[in-house]
Amino acid sequence: MNRVIFACVHNAGRSQMAAAFFNQLANPERADAISAGTDPGERVHPEVVEVMKEVGLDLSGSKPERLTEELAKTGSLLVTMGCGDACPFVPGLEVIDWPLEDPKGQPLDRVRTIRDQIHDLILKLLVARGWNRPPLRSR
Repeated sequence: MNRVIFACVHNAGRSQMAAAFFNQLANPERADAISAGTDPGERVHPEVVEVMKEVGLDLSGSKPERLTEELAKTGSLLVTMGCGDACPFVPGLEVIDWPLEDPKGQPLDRVRTIRDQIHDLILKLLVARGWNRPPLRSR
């Protein structure tokens, strides 16, 4: 089983959206995702909760988590999300960086754009790794 850790600084926006999309779209027998931050915030940004509800994903009960060494050891891939020098480094863990804008405090139209960018990156990652859900079979 592959585990992807999506990480940003506060774990209150980009990484929360990415993990939610990943877990919705990935083949659960091949991979799952969690999200964490190097300096977690108190809650998921309200604008992020709002735009994710628009696509049927409820993050209102999600809480930012700290990226600990123990948590990092459970991963096979770390996707950092525009955190620059504050991005975590985990020895032995493959790292991909997606330099995405922070949605905090942005107008909803901008947050929707960031959400859609994350969705597209998730789809590409799933296909590239062979972790996408198998097609539904017709009877």
